[in-house]
Order: sequence, then C-alpha cells, then structure tokens
Amino acid sequence: MRQAWRVADVRAAEKSLMATLPDGTLMQRAAAGLARRCALLLDGDVYGARVVLLVGSGDNGGDTLYAGAALARRGAQVRALLLTPERVHLAGLAALRASGGFTTSHLPDRADLVLDGIVGIGASGGLRPPAAAIVRRLGSLRGRTGDRAVIVAVDVPSGVAVDTGDVPGEAVDADVTVTFGCLKPAHVIGPAAVRCGEVELIDIGLGPALVMSPAVQLAETSDIAEWWPVPGATSDKYTRGVVGLATGSAGYPGAALLGCTGALAGPSGMVRYAGSAHAEVVRAHPSVVAAPRVADSGRVQAWVCGSGLGTGADARTELRSVLATSLPVLLDADAITLLVGGKHAEDLRRDAPVVLTPHDGEFKRLAGESPGADRAGAAARLAAWTNAVVLLKGDRTIVATPAGEIWVNPTGSAALATAGSGDVLAGLLGSLLAAGLPAVKAAVAAAFVHGLAGRHAALDGPVTAPDVAAAIRPVLGRILQ
Repeated sequence: MRQAWRVADVRAAEKSLMATLPDGTLMQRAAAGLARRCALLLDGDVYGARVVLLVGSGDNGGDTLYAGAALARRGAQVRALLLTPERVHLAGLAALRASGGFTTSHLPDRADLVLDGIVGIGASGGLRPPAAAIVRRLGSLRGRTGDRAVIVAVDVPSGVAVDTGDVPGEAVDADVTVTFGCLKPAHVIGPAAVRCGEVELIDIGLGPALVMSPAVQLAETSDIAEWWPVPGATSDKYTRGVVGLATGSAGYPGAALLGCTGALAGPSGMVRYAGSAHAEVVRAHPSVVAAPRVADSGRVQAWVCGSGLGTGADARTELRSVLATSLPVLLDADAITLLVGGKHAEDLRRDAPVVLTPHDGEFKRLAGESPGADRAGAAARLAAWTNAVVLLKGDRTIVATPAGEIWVNPTGSAALATAGSGDVLAGLLGSLLAAGLPAVKAAVAAAFVHGLAGRHAALDGPVTAPDVAAAIRPVLGRILQ
C-alpha cells in the first residue's frame, strides 16, 4: 500500500532527520532528484534546452534553484523568475548564477520546461494575484519543437491545499509533480490530485523519521490480491458466503438487477434477493434465490439494502428487518434517505459492521452539510458520528472508519458517472462482506476493482452500468492471476 502524510507530520519528520545530518543535506538530495527527473523529461537532451524557474521563498524555492543550477551545468539555458526577490533562498540563487543561470524580470515567451517552485507545502490559501497571473500564462509557452512546455511542480503544484486536496483558486496544472520524502494528501485526494499529473516520489531518507500515522492510505493491486477471498479445495457455496440484497422494487427493478449482477461477480458463493422485483431478478439471474421479503429470504452472511427500495412503509419495514440482524449491513441510496429522519438512527447502534455508501447529495442529507473542501475529514467525521464505515463516492472515493482510518481509492474514473454504477458497487461490496472480509477492506477492495472495471469498460466506448459489471471478472482475473 501507499501512504500520505499531513504537512505538520512531514515537517516534524524533516526536523528530526535534519538534526542528524550536515546542514543542507536534505535540500541537496531533493534538488538532485528533481534535476534528474527534469533531464529525463527533456529526453536527455539538456544542452540548449530553455528552462524557466518560477521561484518563491523558502526551501521550495531553494530546491528549485539548486535543481536549476544542476541543469545549467549540463548546458541548459536556465532563467529564474523570482516572485519574492527579498526572500529568495540566497545560497540557491548563488549556486544558479555560479552555474551559468540568470534571473529574469518577466516570464519568457518560450520554454521547453518550467519548474513550479512558487510555493511549497507550507503555503495556505490561494495564490496571490501576481503569481496567479503568471500561472494562467503557462499553457501558452512553447518549446523547441513547438510543443507546449512541460510543467514540473516542485513537491506540490502551487495553489493547491496540501492537507485536503482542495483547489481554492488558481493553481498550477502540472504534467509531473516531483515530491520528496513521502506523498502528501494533495497528491491523492480531490481536485488537487488531478493537478499533480504524474507523481514521482524522491527518496531523501525521510522514511524512518515518519513515526506518525499517515493521513491517508491507498491500496495497490498486490493488496487487493492478498485480501480477496478465494475458494479453497473444501469450499462450498455456503462456506464461501451468502449475500442478501434488499434492493429494487416493482417500480425500480433495475437497481435489483444491477446489484445482483455486482454481487454475482464477487467472491460469495450464493446470492439471495428479497423484494418486489423478485420475478425480474430470477428471470435475469437464474442462480439467484429470490423471495418477496427479507423475512422470507433464508440465511445470509451479509445484507445490502437500499438502492431502488423506495422510502414508503414497506421499505422502512425491510430496512428495520435488515438492521435487526447481527450481520454486516451495507446501506445505500434509499436506505440512507430513510436514516435522515432519525427514525432509524438508533438502529445503527449495533455490534455488527455497517457500511454507508453515499454520494455527495446523500452525504449532505445525512450529515446536514456537504463534504466541502476536506472530503476525507468530512467522511471521517460522518463515520465517527454513525459508528459506520463510510464510502464517500467520487472521482477519488474516500473510505473512512469510526476510528479515523482513511483510505483513498486510486482507480476512479469518470466512466463510473453513469446511472446504476453505484448499484453494481453495492452488490460487489456486499459479496465481499458475506465472504468474511472486514468492512473497511471490503469497501476499499470493492471501490478499487469497481474503478478498474470502469476503466476497462471505457476502452470500448461510452460506459453503462451493465458494462461495468461485465468488466469486473476480467479485471479480477488479471489481479488474481
């Protein structure tokens, strides 16, 4: 897995490490890694390349100047635009000038590569107007071949909120972000993650000093392969887990059909359906055992409840029946809406796990406010309040636990923004719960595979929810091979 740390924890780790090293060592390590990546982006053709440095104050500006000096020594034409000359890193500026680089008072018209060292991880708020004006012009710069200049962000793109991933105003849109020591939340959460482009982590020896818990974690393919329940030689359909779905209705049978499709693609050995769409479900999925009510459905190991269920008296009865069990429960869509009135809030006080899967609108109805700029923090607060694992849907889906553990899904895709996609996700997640996976791992794994399925389906054109469901098996085949 990958992990990201908040600014305060990074600063504490840097301070601890610097106390053991000669002065300036970390900056030299960072600048060397940055210069090396820039040279690769220039295809090794550094000599004669036009490099522009956007230099702010502090260590971020120093990293940028030292990297520029290294490129100048290799023959690059390096020009540094100092945004705060009175607070420039003097040693870095001296190194640039000694290597043949120069300062400039304006943004040149042409550049092959631009280093964004305007502000680093210590900045707060949006960019000031002079810097914002420069950032708006970066897309017009052209290099030797007529292509747009490559933009490299130093540590983080200037203008993003590092701890939350928000973009409060104008910000650099980088092709590559070179970060040092560890990932930060802005690299993986929210609109800031999109601004980072490709993120490269430079090892400066910070790892042993990062003794604090990470702010967020990201699963990787190897994690999903390790967690995913796989049947053994003695497994049968019951020991693999039976998942129940109380979803859909006569008016909305599609939610039931899509949820069952997602569940059938998961690891459980059997799917039971309870609801008024039972006839349609059996016609579409003969292997599903269907009944008209939860009370008539038979034994399961986990329940999925909500999508397409409605909010009337019958829906309330089904929700209460599900919550009255001692089984893991996933609540989605209409089930979340039913919680809002408070009539079922006491039902969440249960020992068995609950997973809530809201999109932003459902989150606002449940929490009383939208997730806002700090989506990870908002998800964590809702998880603590409801004593449930919260999967907050979005381009970078957040999974948060009542204890404050936060995961970010790295496989999100705009292809998943289609009707019914969430029903497929709910069925898949429920199947993982029934197979015995802990709630947080089930949520993280389901979001990861669901995201990859969306990407896979998009290779053939516009995506529908059935396309996403159909792509789950080939995606899992590659993960588990």
